[in-house]
Amino acid sequence: MDSVFTEIRLHDQQQQSINQSTQNQALLPLVLVPTTSSQITLNETLQYIHQYQESILEKLLKSGAILFRHFPIETAEDFNQFALSFKWTELPYIGGAAVRTKVTGCVYTSNDSPPSQPIPFHHEGGRVPRYPNYLFFFCETPPAEGGETPLCYSPLIYEKMKEKCPQFVERLEQHGVRYSRVLPNGDDQTSAIGRGWQSTFHTLDRKEAEERCKEFETEFEWLDSGCLRTTTKILPAVKVDERTGKKIWWNTIIGAYYGSLDERNRERSKMVTYGDGKEIELEYLETCKRILEENKVTFKWEKGDVLLIDNKQVKNMGRNP
Repeated sequence: MDSVFTEIRLHDQQQQSINQSTQNQALLPLVLVPTTSSQITLNETLQYIHQYQESILEKLLKSGAILFRHFPIETAEDFNQFALSFKWTELPYIGGAAVRTKVTGCVYTSNDSPPSQPIPFHHEGGRVPRYPNYLFFFCETPPAEGGETPLCYSPLIYEKMKEKCPQFVERLEQHGVRYSRVLPNGDDQTSAIGRGWQSTFHTLDRKEAEERCKEFETEFEWLDSGCLRTTTKILPAVKVDERTGKKIWWNTIIGAYYGSLDERNRERSKMVTYGDGKEIELEYLETCKRILEENKVTFKWEKGDVLLIDNKQVKNMGRNP
């Protein structure tokens, strides 16, 4: 694999060490560039991905995310081919809150809301029973400023929270969490959580939407406005990654509390609760928010960058405003 992919270091603290080893250091994200000095083609890149996929996934498990840089991936179509070369099955985006537009193949915009809308740290699909194992991000046009996709190593966040708020972590592990949200009647692109119930459940039929809710064991209520209020079943706030044995901070309590506000969703305390329905204390939410911010890693996007994330190990912020 070293004859094809070379690991490089980014400058200005754009990577984070996620283990204690000095000789076998794991960096988030790991950055891979083509080894050859000659121009590598897209077809060659796809062949190399197929040939060395097992080794790539071993590195991904160790680092949590891989940034592929300086490969000939220039368009959404190129990116689609790159993602498909891993031979994974696309998971339909059912139950998520973001308004997204299909670009091509399995490529979608990340969130169609205005750049000013915050997208706090989350594991993709953390509020629904079925979630993706891996995520791809692609930069076709680098932002003039902002627009980064900050990352957090979830096992580290768990350890920091357990150290600072042991009683809170114990309660989350015992009771889990529930999330509530009012889905609009049709997509609302002004909101980061504006995905309408039609898009959320891939149907225009109310009965089918209700069946999807029942399938997810989600409580639901139709409002006079045509919007749909949903409350999830009790979901785990902490999980164990069976591959590593590490506990992960598998929840979006900060996203639900601080980032899920719009004209339909105004009461923060009801957006996320303990599994028994009791409010989560503000002091714990503030501590968690601070720990996420203190332990995030942010890199500058370059044209053609592809970021592969292990969704169980790494939270992403979606984008910086």
